[in-house]
Amino acid sequence: MAYQFTNSRGATYFLHSKDVTLKGGRIQKIFYFAKVAGPNAIDAVPAGYIAEETKKTGMPILKKAVVV
Repeated sequence: MAYQFTNSRGATYFLHSKDVTLKGGRIQKIFYFAKVAGPNAIDAVPAGYIAEETKKTGMPILKKAVVV
């Protein structure tokens, strides 16, 4: 089951991850939210991150968790 985030406006988004190749050839994992759960959907928020909603647009984003 893919991780779901429902914003304050009632829209549900699903978390996805994907490996992309940068110009220098380095591979980096990216995370993104989409309205439909696709083949790259993941089950949980990665360790060290939290899901939040942007105040202006209501879109979900991942932020690094603050370690005290």
